[in-house]
Amino acid sequence: MGRRQLWRRVSSIPPITYFKPAGISMAALDEVRLLVEEAEAIRLKDLDGLEQEECAQKMNISRTTFSRILDSARQKIADALLNGKAIRIEGGNYEMAFRRFRCISGHEWEVPFEAMISAPPEFCPRCETPSIMPLIPPGMGRGRGGWKRRYQGGRNW
Repeated sequence: MGRRQLWRRVSSIPPITYFKPAGISMAALDEVRLLVEEAEAIRLKDLDGLEQEECAQKMNISRTTFSRILDSARQKIADALLNGKAIRIEGGNYEMAFRRFRCISGHEWEVPFEAMISAPPEFCPRCETPSIMPLIPPGMGRGRGGWKRRYQGGRNW
């Protein structure tokens, strides 16, 4: 039996999660499913230009795991671009690096991943009210099963 997969840390869900070639009807279109952590790997390495070691640290995984995720993402994107397929970004094995909260008085704040693991917030840091709720990250609203701490394989756990 293999080792359990670690949750990959991502900073955000891409605001646009579906890309389609122009001029091809949806009925005739094949799709490539790019996992959220694969999109995050592409963002960190190719868009932000970070070194693989730094990318791996930001995602809370080993450098070799990051390399495998990046290779998989690049292969899927190449397949979609060169073979006229749509790209859908969804699912995976990830958790958000920051959680944003709001209290009943309207104060908003972010809680880093490390703090969420050790002690999730129970009170607003400004007014100390216990009436707080997490804000739903972009791309994780209705139709995707709602917001949870972890999201895997297109379904909440």
